[in-house]
Amino acid sequence: MNAMMTSDDFVAALREIGATRYHHLHPFQLKLQSGELSKAQVQAWALNRYYYQSKIPVKDAYILARMETSELRREWRERIVDHDGDAANPGGIEKWIALTDGVGLDRDYVLSGEGILPGTRFAVDAYVTFVRERSLLEAIASSLTELFSPNVIGMRVRGMLEHYDFISPETLAYFDKRPVQAKRDSDFALDYCVRHARRAEEQLAVLDALRFKCSVLWAQLDALDHAYVEPGRPPFDVWQPGLGGTSP
Repeated sequence: MNAMMTSDDFVAALREIGATRYHHLHPFQLKLQSGELSKAQVQAWALNRYYYQSKIPVKDAYILARMETSELRREWRERIVDHDGDAANPGGIEKWIALTDGVGLDRDYVLSGEGILPGTRFAVDAYVTFVRERSLLEAIASSLTELFSPNVIGMRVRGMLEHYDFISPETLAYFDKRPVQAKRDSDFALDYCVRHARRAEEQLAVLDALRFKCSVLWAQLDALDHAYVEPGRPPFDVWQPGLGGTSP
């Protein structure tokens, strides 16, 4: 890319990445929302996704620490409160733990992180490292997957409630506020990236950051699909269906 794109073309290029690379296209995601997974496979998803959820406020804290104005920090710290909660309201992490409770996983085991797949851990840790080490523009750009999440959340919730008798609306309460939060957050991040990518190479860096984040999400589902679906051989030292971490 040798020349600056117009704002409209730049946004269109970002949305094209979501249309072709976001994990709504992943086979595991499609199986999850269409009822093709066993309870054990849904448990594996809930357990491994917890590791990702637990690191979201960590990566957001790295971004917050690099922002130089009170206005930006006030905007970004809402994300941390959304996940960590406050004295009055439970956050997303607590709600995700309620989800793992609801699918029959032992809470202490979930919190320990002992059962997480290596592929999950590597992907999530790589995301935190990316946010910590790359430019602030790239770090913010990596959050732009939230542009695409509201529709996926709706399909996931509807599908899981329809197809799994062990899932209830209370189990999936984490997702109640996420579409609104994701819209707020992605609107801010998109505006920031459009305004601050002032050179062609900066626009390219934003596009590459979004591609990287899509790969992080895709890699997590790859790990789940390989370990618990095809060929279904989880490593010996991670969670095994029906064994460690499953509540009576």
